[in-house]
Amino acid sequence: MERLMVLRMGHRFFRDSRVTTHVCLTARALGADGVIIADREDKTVEATIREVARRFGGNFSIESGKPWRETIRDWSDDGGKVVHLTAYGLRLPDVIQEVNNATGDILVVVGSEKMPGEVFKLADWNVSVTNQPMSEVAALAVFLDWHLQHRAFDKVFPNGQVEIIPSSDQKQVRQRVAGA
Repeated sequence: MERLMVLRMGHRFFRDSRVTTHVCLTARALGADGVIIADREDKTVEATIREVARRFGGNFSIESGKPWRETIRDWSDDGGKVVHLTAYGLRLPDVIQEVNNATGDILVVVGSEKMPGEVFKLADWNVSVTNQPMSEVAALAVFLDWHLQHRAFDKVFPNGQVEIIPSSDQKQVRQRVAGA
């Protein structure tokens, strides 16, 4: 599979730090390769996500401060496809097969504020999870689950310090041996 990145738009310091962190955690856990936080640099969110990746493993990138127009245009110019998650888009069940059949890298755009109309025109697909206003974290989770065909539990996160052990009745975490 090609690269799958998430572009987080509209990040506002203090107000959105927690939600942006959750966008990043969701992207990482459900199979994206990284997140770009558009327009505003946020070293605190970057550090938090890098620490999670260090502790729990995997190759996940995060950067912030890159202009959204430049990010989308560069992505498209390099042959990548852009999926914009919006309540106003086409229904996910109606377009997921077309998205899944596309070749090349995919950039998934999620926002917090009202999205500029230009994003709708730059996207290859404007996709709605429910055609109702909803959390960008939830929309991202549902989209990634459908796009990656429910394989989140099969994802391997190498080089982590700890590993969560599934349990029906308690929290179990195993320390990993260095290099394992």
